[in-house]
Amino acid sequence: MLRVGIAGAGLLGRLLAFELSRAGHAVDVFDPAPDAQGRGAAGFTAAGMLSPVAELEGADTGVFALGLRSLALWPAIVAALPQPVQWLQRGSLLLAHRGDEGAARRVLDLLRHKAPSDQAPEPLDRARLQALEPAVQGPAHAWLLPCEGQIHTVQAMLALAAAGTAQGVRWHWGQRVARAEPGTLHTAGGTHRFDWVFDVRGLGARAPDDTVAAQLRGVRGEIFWLHAPGVALQRPLRLLHPRHRVYLVPRPDNTVVVGASEIESEDRSPVSLRSTVELLAAAHSVVPALAEARVVHSETNLRPALPDNRPRLHTEPGRTRINGLFRHGWLVAPALVEQAMAALPLSVDAAA
Repeated sequence: MLRVGIAGAGLLGRLLAFELSRAGHAVDVFDPAPDAQGRGAAGFTAAGMLSPVAELEGADTGVFALGLRSLALWPAIVAALPQPVQWLQRGSLLLAHRGDEGAARRVLDLLRHKAPSDQAPEPLDRARLQALEPAVQGPAHAWLLPCEGQIHTVQAMLALAAAGTAQGVRWHWGQRVARAEPGTLHTAGGTHRFDWVFDVRGLGARAPDDTVAAQLRGVRGEIFWLHAPGVALQRPLRLLHPRHRVYLVPRPDNTVVVGASEIESEDRSPVSLRSTVELLAAAHSVVPALAEARVVHSETNLRPALPDNRPRLHTEPGRTRINGLFRHGWLVAPALVEQAMAALPLSVDAAA
């Protein structure tokens, strides 16, 4: 058994705490949030699309492989949690309006080039689209990505924390980690020593004297929650548009999440009027029945990214650092945690 300290209680921190405590290790987690429901972590804001093929538009085959592995891991993780978490794998749809064929063709050509042939986008005629998603009325073109899935991020974040608590994880809320060194975490409350340390602080790990962490940047994400009784969607939808990527993700209780994939800005202020108009108009153009939906929540957050937009996992004696998950956090986190745990020593003596 190892004594493990984790800096950061976002998605990676909670998933690590859950898996490490389940494996019998003693785990302490430090985070500046006031409690497990503090929504500062980007994992809360994400829509939860698990889209290894769609993300190949801007990602490499490494992210794709991590995504496929995580899709295989998520069902067992969700099944082991003490609270219900919506997890679905019904595929996702790519959509395009008439006149936007050029933008759509560019994306589709990229996906077909990068993805295995058995996972390439499958074109749908109007009848097939209506059979899959009757509420989708606006777009003239549609393609199915059959292997993709989704997870309810808020439910999963809370369930992972509850599961960790039940397994003996000690959560140190309101304690920001100033430095995470091999075997040691430094907070305002003192120095805490462990057999092994995980640094998964996201943007909180940014430091001018660290060549990798100094390159971290925040990428803004914006979402809306719409309450839309009577609007039935079965899977995530992505609109391929010349200027922006808009997605719609169904959730329980007649809720639809609408968002944009990325904005290169570290602004954490509320959603702008321009974003509100553009995103919701695009959503309405895809599903006209959303006209009477009510906007019940809007949210912004920053996702940590490195210059190449690829996740970075680095292990050295006494410390593992994972960062730069960009917009792929929920897609790749289980596979990264699996890799990180595989590199751990088997005993305290080995860690020393």
